[in-house]
Amino acid sequence: MPASAPAPQPGSLFQGPLFLGIDTGGTYTDAVLWTPSGSDKGTVIAKAKSLTTRHDLSEGIAGAAGRVLQQAGVAPGDVKLVSMSTTLATNALVEGQGGRVALVMVGFGQADLERDGLKTALGSDPVLFLPGGHDVHGNPTPLDTSALEDALPDLAQTVSGVAVCAYFATRNPAHELAVRDRIRERTGLPVTTSHELTSKLGGPRRALTTLLNARLIAMIDRLVAATESWLDGQGIQAPLMVVRGDGALVSASFARQRPIETILSGPAASLVGARHMTGLDNALVSDIGGTTTDVAVLDKGRPRLDPEGATVGGFRTMVEAVAMRTFGLGGDSEVALEDGGLLPAIRLGPRRLVPLALLGQAHGKMVHDALERQLRTPNPGRLDGRFALRTGVPEHLAAGLTAPEAKLYDAITASPQPLDRLLTSTAQVATLNRLVGRGLIHIAGFTPSDAAHVLKRQSNWNRDAADLGARLFARRKDGRGQPIAPDAETISSRVLTALTRRSAEVILETAFAEDGLDGPATVAHPLVQNALNKRSGIAGMSLAVDRPVIGLGASAPLHYASLPDLLNQTCAVPEDTDVANALGAVVGQVRVSVEVRVSQPKEGLFRASLGERQADYNAEAPAMAAAEDHARTAAAEKARDAGADDPQITIEHAVTAATVEDQRTFIEAIITATATGRPRVAV
Repeated sequence: MPASAPAPQPGSLFQGPLFLGIDTGGTYTDAVLWTPSGSDKGTVIAKAKSLTTRHDLSEGIAGAAGRVLQQAGVAPGDVKLVSMSTTLATNALVEGQGGRVALVMVGFGQADLERDGLKTALGSDPVLFLPGGHDVHGNPTPLDTSALEDALPDLAQTVSGVAVCAYFATRNPAHELAVRDRIRERTGLPVTTSHELTSKLGGPRRALTTLLNARLIAMIDRLVAATESWLDGQGIQAPLMVVRGDGALVSASFARQRPIETILSGPAASLVGARHMTGLDNALVSDIGGTTTDVAVLDKGRPRLDPEGATVGGFRTMVEAVAMRTFGLGGDSEVALEDGGLLPAIRLGPRRLVPLALLGQAHGKMVHDALERQLRTPNPGRLDGRFALRTGVPEHLAAGLTAPEAKLYDAITASPQPLDRLLTSTAQVATLNRLVGRGLIHIAGFTPSDAAHVLKRQSNWNRDAADLGARLFARRKDGRGQPIAPDAETISSRVLTALTRRSAEVILETAFAEDGLDGPATVAHPLVQNALNKRSGIAGMSLAVDRPVIGLGASAPLHYASLPDLLNQTCAVPEDTDVANALGAVVGQVRVSVEVRVSQPKEGLFRASLGERQADYNAEAPAMAAAEDHARTAAAEKARDAGADDPQITIEHAVTAATVEDQRTFIEAIITATATGRPRVAV
């Protein structure tokens, strides 16, 4: 709890409505109790953290949110709004996790899988190609669902959801709707259709976005269900909101159907929180968590949005979100050595490991015994300091495993097992990694969080396990056959230094990319590396960013203390930086938009795509009027579904026309209605 906000007692000065913000991250769940009264920025009344328990998300939510209510001494009925952000969807895409789903492509061919990373994203999940789809004006090609009918009995038993994408469904969604309804009727599986998520053209990327959405549904559904269950148990009847990737709030039911829109939810909330806490209109915001570091730009008080769609885990989606760059770098990043070289450098991430300190805290003696046994061996082993344990997800999510995967999965339990005893062949390492990718297995090992425990800069978990892991890592050999470090403290110091250095690099990557350069390549250039190393020859170069850095995250005070020296710029770490996401979740507003297109399939015929139907007109004016009326009505309805109270509507027109010999020819128009408003609160 911040020193500036002592816990109130009934009848104290905190008389305004109370809002509860929750952020579920990969490692921690944060909670904050906030009231808009008390100052121009409102008042943080209480804040708390609890470990995110992926097998039962309600435990982490209860630990953090329950603690702030207890600290504040308020009655559950005093809470008028609950809002949460989450990095679970972002982390899942970065780590390559998610449920096994089927992709149904209507009107597309095998070659379309090669575009926009769709084949990579699909992996080994099944795909079906059906004849059908529409042309650019919404005219249909005959739909044939016989292949789907044959496949549905097997899919019902082997996937957790289905993604459906039809050719030009944004102009006419009829075939997506027909396929969706048939799948639901015969299997009961959740189905995502592409036209529900985006109105943009570009079939393969639309299919990619839909596939990722289907893969995330079970995860976000579990999060919302866990939160609702805890709220009901506490007697809190307030509306539940979720932060979208663009920083806007939507209702929990809205987010359940569109979980892909919650990618970058946590980072977006952190931007809202950063602006709220610091008052800085122009800044680089870097939010370091357990799994990822998220970097974005604040310009004139608003986050920059990515007009091309969010990129997460290497996939460019069609989700409108903050122009956030997400890097697999955090306190729980895997610590490894660069291949080759006499003096191998420290490599961090992108995979998250369960820190040994945390594993030792939960499992004690069995972890210590295994680590001490490995230390007693005369030579270091490649699997030393590594453990595997189940994540605890429901068993049905393990459907579709190959025989080797099923055999290894059966051998792994909820208790950690050392990999040097669990794995009997090199081939099983790849099998284990596939189980990790499915979200079924956790790997535990040495992380920066362990290094911080060794150096006594972090003390919330088990230091002894961290120290043993550091000693094992220090025994690894360099290119000369010598240990890479003499002791646990030395290697831990190197790891933390590497994390700060890499943090500076990802901030610079973002800055260079925003300036139109190739971020990674520019940072890797020897001149930039020399500048970061403060090394110069006859020609030297220094680096600086043009605006302050706002450091967010519980570990920001530790890892960002040396950033000003590397970036030649100030670094502001706000007092409540550890709960910036949770705070940002409750100070935002609902914002949704609806696009309607008007086209001219042939001269004198104007076609408006009005949601799930089309309407033809013999003149431009009535078609535009119908489109605007539909957009306005649909946006208002969508905003109310998203939880807005009294939404305000704005309309924008983008008309494409050609003028030849002073004669104007209408080509296409896009009418966008945007609805905004504060979320409704409990009465």
